Amino acid sequence: MSGQEELHVAEAFASNFIAPVGPQLDAFEDSVRDYLGADIHCVAISSGSAALHLALRIAGVSKGDEVWISSMTFAGGIFPINYLGATPRFFDLNPSTWAIDTAILSDELAKAARSSNLPKAIVPTDLYGQSVDLDALEALAAQYNVRLIVDSAESIGATYLDGRKAGTGGDAAILSFNGNKIITTSGGGMFVTRHQEWADEARFLATQARDPAPHYEHSTFGYNYRLSNICAAIGLGQMKVLDARVGRRREIFERYEAAFAHRGIDFMPEPEGLHSTRWLTALTIDPAQTGVSREDIRLMLLEHQIESRPLWKPMHMQPLYAGAPYHGSGVDERLFENGLCLPSGSDMTDDQQNEVIERIANLLDSAN
Repeated sequence: MSGQEELHVAEAFASNFIAPVGPQLDAFEDSVRDYLGADIHCVAISSGSAALHLALRIAGVSKGDEVWISSMTFAGGIFPINYLGATPRFFDLNPSTWAIDTAILSDELAKAARSSNLPKAIVPTDLYGQSVDLDALEALAAQYNVRLIVDSAESIGATYLDGRKAGTGGDAAILSFNGNKIITTSGGGMFVTRHQEWADEARFLATQARDPAPHYEHSTFGYNYRLSNICAAIGLGQMKVLDARVGRRREIFERYEAAFAHRGIDFMPEPEGLHSTRWLTALTIDPAQTGVSREDIRLMLLEHQIESRPLWKPMHMQPLYAGAPYHGSGVDERLFENGLCLPSGSDMTDDQQNEVIERIANLLDSAN
C-alpha cells in the first residue's frame, strides 16, 4: 500500500457510498483516464476478466464465433470466450518481442478473408507488462474490419511507441487491479474504450442491464460487474505510486539481468521504443549451457521458502483446449518449458534480491 489508501477509504465511508457507485468510483475512473492520457472512456469493473467479458459481448461475439487470441496468457484472459459460447483460435508469440506474432496473424487473416471466415474479434495479450505491437494490430483490424480488444491486464504503467500508454489500444482494452498486479484494488479491473457508446453499454450491462424506469425493467440480461466504491478508493491511493512501482520493478529486473545475462539465461526482450513495467522478471534457462533446468532453480528456491513460477502454460496445451486450432512454431511452448518468473515485487528489498541472486549463482556454479 502507498499509505494514502486509508484516507480515501475513510472518505468513502464518510460519504456512506459503500455499494458500487459513489464519488471515489467516479474519481478512480477519472484518475485512470487522466493517466492514460488519451481520448478514451474508463468504466471500473469487478475484475479484468469481467471487463473482457463485457468487451467481447459489446463487440458482438456470440455462440459459434471465433476469437483469435494469444495462446500464452492467463486463463482469466480467455475464459470469457467460453462464457459466450465462442471458439478460441490460438496464436504463437514472436520470439523477438514475446508478443503475438503479427506476421502469422496477417497470413491467417488473409486466408480467412478469402474463405469468408474472419474472426469476430482479436485479443492479443500485453505479456508480463509489455505492450503488444499496437500499430500493426490496429492496422490489421482496420484492414479486415475485425474488432480488436487488447488484454492489457498486466501492463498498466507501460508505454508503446512515442509514449503511448498501454491500455489505450484497439476498440477496447482491459486492465486488471487484482492483488498480484503492479497496483491493486484488492480485486478489480477497468474497461477502457475510445467509443463513447461502448462505455455507455459497458456501464449498462455491468449494472444488471436495468432500463431507465422507476421500477426494475430489463430488455436484456446484464451482470453485477461494477467495482465497489470502497475498492475504488483503494485504487485512488494506488494510482499515486504507479510510476514509482514501475521504476522499482525495472530496477529489480536490471539487477537480475546484470547478474545472469551471460550465464545461459536470457531475459524477456524489450523492443526499441517500448517501456515495459517489468511486472514480472521473466527469463529462460538453457540447460545445455547452465547445467540446470528451470525446475532445478524453482525447486531449489522453494526449499528456501522463495517462490518463483513457470511462465504461463500456453492455452493450446491446456486439457480444456485440447485440439483447438493453433498457429505457430511453438515459440510459446519452448518459453514455457524453460521459462521462469523470479520474485519481483515492488517492495522487495535489495537484501532479499541479493539472496535470490546468490542462491541461483551458487546452483549454477555447482553445476559447472
